[in-house]
Amino acid sequence: MSVQRTDDGGVATLTLPAPGLTHEIRLSMIDQLRAVAADESVRAVVITGTGKAFCVGQDLAQHVEEIRAGKPALDVVVSEYNPMVLALAALRVPVVVAVNGACAGAGLGLALGGDLRVAAAGAKFTTAFVGVGLGSDSALASRLVHCVGGSRAAELLLFPTPFTAEDAANWGLVHRVVPADEVLATAQGLAAQLATGPTAAYRAVKEVLATAATDSLETTLAHEARLQAQLGHTHDHSEAVEAFLSKRKPDFRGN
Repeated sequence: MSVQRTDDGGVATLTLPAPGLTHEIRLSMIDQLRAVAADESVRAVVITGTGKAFCVGQDLAQHVEEIRAGKPALDVVVSEYNPMVLALAALRVPVVVAVNGACAGAGLGLALGGDLRVAAAGAKFTTAFVGVGLGSDSALASRLVHCVGGSRAAELLLFPTPFTAEDAANWGLVHRVVPADEVLATAQGLAAQLATGPTAAYRAVKEVLATAATDSLETTLAHEARLQAQLGHTHDHSEAVEAFLSKRKPDFRGN
């Protein structure tokens, strides 16, 4: 099985074919993310799942087979999970995650790697890892600390009790909660809106946000100044200023 890609109006939608991340699905996701990153026609990305689940992390059936066969099963953290997370983080366009159902473990890490999240009402989330005797991977700990702070992150990781989309929204993990049959359309609507916006400015926002929590004030100011100087020479900045003065809607081209 492979991750499916569809394109519409500058929005690339990547759909996971099954809730569990098998070896084949992980490699396919890495390939798709890298292909999207190299495609200049893509100005926003949506990631979603199939059926009643978004992604529940490692496919445990395949994992058990590897353990029984004596294979170093967790070597895939370095060879597959880390490249997948890095490929997602490397996308320079906005990423909207449509959490259509259950979201657990590395699946939660994948969801939190997006910029915005739309979740189905009642969808269940869990960190999962310690329940199977593991720590965490897929940058889940880092993402949780960034989103909800160290104290709640510790609780969620140490006690992997399921929580709802509504809980996730209250804690800041999810940005929209909508009926299940509206999740993908809502996510694609947000992505379509972003795809017609100032892509270079979005790229700068993503770049600053990636290090804002750890950089010093001086470093952040220097980083922002460098990016603003670059953006000041873009078509979209000039167009936006002219449109403001002319009292019309700007025509952003993404550069």
